[in-house]
Amino acid sequence: MYRMCKRVGLALAVAALCWLGSAGSVTAQDAEAVVEAAAEPAAAIDSGNTAWLLASSGLVLLMTPGLAFFYGGLVRKKNILSVLMQCFMSMCLVTVTWVVVGYSLAFGTDIKGLIGGLDYLLLRNVGAEPWPGYTIPHLVFMAFQLKFAMITPALIIGACAERLKFSAFCVFTVLWSLLVYSPVAHWVWGGGFIFDWGALDFAGGTVVHINAGMAALAAALVLGKRKGSVSPPHSLPLAVLGAGMLWFGWFGFNAGSSLAADGIAANAMVTTHVATAVAGLAWALVDWLYHGRPTTLGMITGVVAGLVAITPACGFVDVTGAIWIGLGSSLICWLFVTFVKPKLGYDDTLDAFGVHGVGGIWGALATGLFCSAAVNPLVAHAPWPQFIIQLKATVVTMVFSFAASYILLKLVDLTIGLRVSEHEERVGLDLTQHKESGYTVLD
Repeated sequence: MYRMCKRVGLALAVAALCWLGSAGSVTAQDAEAVVEAAAEPAAAIDSGNTAWLLASSGLVLLMTPGLAFFYGGLVRKKNILSVLMQCFMSMCLVTVTWVVVGYSLAFGTDIKGLIGGLDYLLLRNVGAEPWPGYTIPHLVFMAFQLKFAMITPALIIGACAERLKFSAFCVFTVLWSLLVYSPVAHWVWGGGFIFDWGALDFAGGTVVHINAGMAALAAALVLGKRKGSVSPPHSLPLAVLGAGMLWFGWFGFNAGSSLAADGIAANAMVTTHVATAVAGLAWALVDWLYHGRPTTLGMITGVVAGLVAITPACGFVDVTGAIWIGLGSSLICWLFVTFVKPKLGYDDTLDAFGVHGVGGIWGALATGLFCSAAVNPLVAHAPWPQFIIQLKATVVTMVFSFAASYILLKLVDLTIGLRVSEHEERVGLDLTQHKESGYTVLD
């Protein structure tokens, strides 16, 4: 049926062109060019690529509940439900904002390199047709990108856990998703000015981790320190479970960003795993040497640091590059969390900036150092020129995300208030914000 309709259409096109040609309005060369173009097959949906991206979307979706368990296990037991609730609320809120306007702002028609237009408002013009230049449905691309948009504001929770009002979290998440995440996604992936510079970000080192990390730093500074003594994680087993879910889901995060089931996706999967394993091993060894024993918390923190750092590079570097990126992420983040953070004195509850921000910065810069055109033909520059481009993109994202997030946090604080009262903080957010308890009435 498809071939028959195609032949009928071509016959009608030729007849129309012949008639126009006889009238003198179309040359023979024009007619030949149009017929040849019409004879070429339209971009078709590839079932293998589509299946892989559907599966990848599911893997990335799993990461936000994984983050909920990871963060939830690290806080005090009186606050575990508040963290789980915030992560799941991020999934729901961002889904709605993304479908209504966020996706359009990120991937709509470029407006002066700064923001996308309203082409895709309420997913108008987003259907089963192929995403331009690829063989996957536009809807699947939108859904895949949605999962990135959902987890990014949830990462910020790690800096302000145990003292942020739930209502303030909801308002800030909506505003940040639309006014910070979508613009940065457009700059890097949607045809904006950073994209035009030639910056490389395969799966979100800039868009997700530097962006969320700088917002986390702003949140820690605006909120201030927690009250009372800081307790150790209440459930490392839950945190390990969450880290494992993150590692598993990250294969969709990184390898799925190839948007095809191809060799680059395979490279991204392998480099992701290798860098993560190296980073987890390195953090455990450094803990062993410095503290006299390896720690579970250290190993899973190293694992997450490795996942963060390899994210922008996974589709552009080989295994050797992945080893160096994983090693560097662990050592740099360990030094920052162990020495720099206590020296500066801010309270980044779960080291969201120390791991995602610092690890994302290292990963973005290391992409320029270790990228190779032999791995991915999209690499258009030698390492050092690419490093300069990466540095520019990193600095711009850091400044914008921190400034915009700081302003949004201050606005929310001035209107509805950011922080719970001292009494509510001491009792715990599970009871005071949700009238529920994960374990017990009081700590």
